[in-house]
Amino acid sequence: MSPSHSPRKLNLVGSRIRELRKGKHLTQTELSDRIGIAQSDLSRMEQGEYKVGLDTLFKILQVFDLKMGEFFGETESPSEPETRELVKDFRELSGDARREVRDFVRFKKMQEQEQPQEEKPAPEWTGGPSGEKTS
Repeated sequence: MSPSHSPRKLNLVGSRIRELRKGKHLTQTELSDRIGIAQSDLSRMEQGEYKVGLDTLFKILQVFDLKMGEFFGETESPSEPETRELVKDFRELSGDARREVRDFVRFKKMQEQEQPQEEKPAPEWTGGPSGEKTS
């Protein structure tokens, strides 16, 4: 086996496929149907017993809406659409605005860390649309 297809690398790719599949709550059968391979082949890929072909990998990337670098952890790009949008918006900000956002995030994290573990439930709203008490 060549160094580029070591058992360790096959296991890493297989583990990543399994992690993504389970994260989307897909069965092996569901994912294998989406990418056009046999469920038994997907199982062997996830176990690191079977090499993932490039065409299969591209189909997997498409199912999970990932770029190659994201799949292999070479970038820190988030996979959730909401988080991607947030990162995109953040990158478009000026340097000063980015610092303000970072400061705000640190402030919010500190606030959450200082809150007691058991918070009191928020009081129930008993007022009507205009704020009067209802009976």
